[in-house]
Amino acid sequence: MILDPGFDLTLRPMKYPVFFEMYKNAIKNTWTVDEVDFSTDLVDLHSKLTPSEKHLIHRLVAFFATGDSIVGNNLVLNLYKHVNSPEARLYLSRQLYEESLHVQFYLTLLDNYIPDHKERELAFSAVQNIPSIKKKAEFCFKWMDSIQKLDKLSSKEDQRKFLMNLACFSSCIEGLFFFAAFAYVYFLRSKGLLAGLASGTNWVFRDESMHIQFANEVILTARKEDPSLFNDQMNEMVVQMIEEAIECEMVFAEDILSQGIAGLSIKDMRQYLEFVADQRLEALHIPPRFNTKNPFPFMELQDMQELANFFERRVSAYQIGVSGAVSFDETF
Repeated sequence: MILDPGFDLTLRPMKYPVFFEMYKNAIKNTWTVDEVDFSTDLVDLHSKLTPSEKHLIHRLVAFFATGDSIVGNNLVLNLYKHVNSPEARLYLSRQLYEESLHVQFYLTLLDNYIPDHKERELAFSAVQNIPSIKKKAEFCFKWMDSIQKLDKLSSKEDQRKFLMNLACFSSCIEGLFFFAAFAYVYFLRSKGLLAGLASGTNWVFRDESMHIQFANEVILTARKEDPSLFNDQMNEMVVQMIEEAIECEMVFAEDILSQGIAGLSIKDMRQYLEFVADQRLEALHIPPRFNTKNPFPFMELQDMQELANFFERRVSAYQIGVSGAVSFDETF
């Protein structure tokens, strides 16, 4: 089974072809940081953004600076060695590349947005010196440490600990923390600001959506192979973990919106997080907890293909090696 200790190396016959298809789809979504044009962003930063919007952006890039590094570290230290499927490990290898690409994107973002070296150093050390980001990092590290000493999943309890870590990083960190950050980016895009950041975020958004889908598939596969892994107590633990993630993200929201931004409110951010959290729970076959609606119409537009002049640039609506229509089936 997929959580059995050891490393199955047999790709033929393929036991879990769904993971191999995910790996191939991830390859089709290949992009590079060099494709992102930040030139108009610099004009916006210097002449169009209000002080409160600049504060939002500085906090956002400070979180981005280390967020994907934490995810990549957990993937290497805690995930790869416990997923006993060569097809799934192919995908995890691709995901690690994507996490590195995201780190490069945010490094380039900081180099463009924050020219002052000392201020840039502070952004990279945000997990130590910005309380609202430190709180989110501590949440991540708590779940990283929870299985750090597990060399193999020898018992059902060990398997549950692993699945909680996997659910945390997919549903809470990539699925809530990052999706909240995307909401801030797309809010600014809806006002015609920071087109470069939004363009690069389109690529990251698609990568993260696939990471969540993959992790959910691993969890549901393990659950199908051993239904006893997910009992009422396990379901409630997942709900409590997501509720804790929402509270961590709300501390960040209070910081990021502390100077007031027209069109964004603390209340709406909580509602958006609860809306996304219900989607994460339903994807894991756990009943929704909040039953709220998406308060941000600009996020619903993300399901539509970006319109651009094909001869001017290749955008995230196009995939390498794909013919025919591209489907956007990630919902908010």
